[in-house]
Parts: sequence; C-alpha cells; structure tokens
Amino acid sequence: MEKQTKSCLIISGGDFSPLPPDYPGADYVIACDKGYEYASRLGLVPDLIIGDFDSAPPPETDVPVERVPTRKDDTDTMLAARAALARGCGEIAICCALGGRMDHSLANIQTAAWVAAHDGRASLFGTDTRIRVFSGGTERFPRREGWSLSLFALSDACEGVTVRGTKYPCENVTLTNAFPLGVSNVWASGCAEVSVGSGILMAVQSRLRPGEHI
Repeated sequence: MEKQTKSCLIISGGDFSPLPPDYPGADYVIACDKGYEYASRLGLVPDLIIGDFDSAPPPETDVPVERVPTRKDDTDTMLAARAALARGCGEIAICCALGGRMDHSLANIQTAAWVAAHDGRASLFGTDTRIRVFSGGTERFPRREGWSLSLFALSDACEGVTVRGTKYPCENVTLTNAFPLGVSNVWASGCAEVSVGSGILMAVQSRLRPGEHI
C-alpha cells in the first residue's frame, strides 16, 4: 500500500484547548459535532463536519456536513479518523480531545491507537497534555521544561522499547498494558528519543504542577 503522507487535524468536542504554538498545520481539517464551534474559535474553516449533533445543533454552513445517527458503534471522532485515513492522511492530530468526560478522553486515545494500528501516527492535544501514539520506529521529543514524559503500552505489549536522552533511559525493554513501568520521566538532554520495535506505544507529555518535580 502506498505510504500515506498527508496530514489531518480533527477538532473533537472535549474541553476546548488552543493548538500548540509549534503545530505546523494540516492538509485537511475535520470538525466533529461541537468541534465546528471550536473550529471558529481556532480561526479555522473545516473541510468536513461530521457528527450526530447531540451536543450542538447542526451548523448552517457551506462546508460539507456528514450527519450520522446518534445510535451507532463509532464515536464522531472515530468516524473522522476513518474519513482522514480514507483521504490518504497518515498523520492525524486530534485537538480538544481531552478533559471533560473521562470516557470520551479514553475513547479518543483508543481512536489514536486504531490510527496507529492502520499504519498512521496520531497526536492528541489538551491544555496541559500532549500525546503521541505510534507503532514501530522512533519519535523525538524536544525538551520541555516543567513537563514530564511518560510511556504506556496501548497494545498488550510493546517490545524493543528504547529511551535515550532522559533521566531514566532504557534499552530494549518490554512495556505491557498491565503495569505502569514507563510513567514519570523527564529530559536529561535537549531531546528525548523513543523507539519501539513492535506494539502500539503512547508517549504522554504532561505539564507539572507548581512545586512538583521528578
């Protein structure tokens, strides 16, 4: 299959949060349900709006709207992820995806895992949290003062995990989804390098609270 190189920004309906200043933008933008209101706050015009509109009224807009039944298996964000991959977007960012209801935040994380299982890479942005989900290969995370870096297996196991440039480095270890071995690390250099041989790995960057340290 041809490698998917386009990028998509999905604007979900969790707690509103601005995009990170270093976010490079996307080739395609999808707003989910209430996310179309957030798109306006972000100064963006989506290319597609998807939703059952149980949390916001359907918009009056010239943007294509895909209205779906409330009773369905996929969340609105999951439908947006499917639409993004179908349009050749292998790099997917989901903003306004965290906070609010815990079940929705977990559903968005599982959506990111689904993207990784289908040869994509996904990021989720919240006010004090940045998440990266990928399967195989290496990701680099520039140093963030006052933030932590934690790793979690979203598949049963992530094998061949190597972490360099951090206070707690490791070489070729296995993380499982039943034990939080990778929680609470910090940078020891200008960039942390995280590699995984197999499995779906989640890297979580979290802003530390005042007085908190690792």
